[in-house]
Amino acid sequence: MPSLINEFPVATCTEALAHFSSRLRFETDCSDVYHSQQAGEGGYLLVDVRSPASFAAGHIPGAINIPSRAMTAERLAAFSPDTLFVVYCAGPHCNGVHRAAVRLSGLGYAVKEMIGGVTGWLDEGLTLVGEDVPHNASKSAVSCSC
Repeated sequence: MPSLINEFPVATCTEALAHFSSRLRFETDCSDVYHSQQAGEGGYLLVDVRSPASFAAGHIPGAINIPSRAMTAERLAAFSPDTLFVVYCAGPHCNGVHRAAVRLSGLGYAVKEMIGGVTGWLDEGLTLVGEDVPHNASKSAVSCSC
């Protein structure tokens, strides 16, 4: 009996290269964002897509808050059409980040998901800023409300 790993044939190297290269066009991660921040590298706008209350309670340093439901052409008109939005939400259990990515790309903006969101940021041992950070420093306290 084959293992669950080998139940389906492995992709060819060409297919794997195309697949994983494509994922990197859509995603970045917490470590890359953190290291970009530490190096002073710009070229993107980090956006927390959770509710204003969740953002205020604790968010990633340098992020601005635009809840996914508030992403309208009027709200985003203040941003240059060539802005790269890096969006995040509470974590991998939430699809608010995907809703935001759909809205942004539908409005003509480049977008990448920061995989892991706040949960991933905390998993990396990184800290949040905000009103309730000492109380919001554990994954169980991460709220989405998106």
